[in-house]
Amino acid sequence: MPAVQQYVTLPSGHDPAGFARHDAHGREAMTTDQISSARLRLVPLTVGDAAEMVDVLSGEALYAYTGGAPPGLGELRARYARQAAGWSPDGREEWRNWILRREPGGEAVGYVQATITGGGRRAEIAWVVGLRWQGRGYAAEAARALLGWLDARGVQVVQARIHPEHAASAAVARRAGLRPSGVVEYSEQLWLRDRPPAAR
Repeated sequence: MPAVQQYVTLPSGHDPAGFARHDAHGREAMTTDQISSARLRLVPLTVGDAAEMVDVLSGEALYAYTGGAPPGLGELRARYARQAAGWSPDGREEWRNWILRREPGGEAVGYVQATITGGGRRAEIAWVVGLRWQGRGYAAEAARALLGWLDARGVQVVQARIHPEHAASAAVARRAGLRPSGVVEYSEQLWLRDRPPAAR
């Protein structure tokens, strides 16, 4: 799942028990819990979110560092249908996506995503906040909430790919606890947060 960076209080209001479920192929998957933070509710993405999100993602400036262009409604519905499946076609990547909704009111302002690999031990995260809602700390709040969700499920390594000139996204990553690794791939710098396995 392609990572897109733009603009994430630790999660509360979600149940850390009973993490796993199984899909139709018997694969163990993390539940797509709703996650709550101080001002946001992270709600698992559905195809029905496309109609609202097409406006959130309509700003041309969102793609200055990532490339691409604002998606049309049909394109976004197709993308969300693929992502909502929860797994890559080859079964190697677990896909988790949430719409960021302001509370109170439930207005969509962006999304976060996590691509989980390595038997649930590694995740690559990304975030996007629409232009009208940037500069309010929503991305950093959402990223921290997402990391709390991943931590509760034993993910050890979290990474993000950020364009070296994208200062706002780098600030979000730093506030979420990631640090630049010094590795640059495909014109993006790899940011990492590595924590030791929990003691047994």
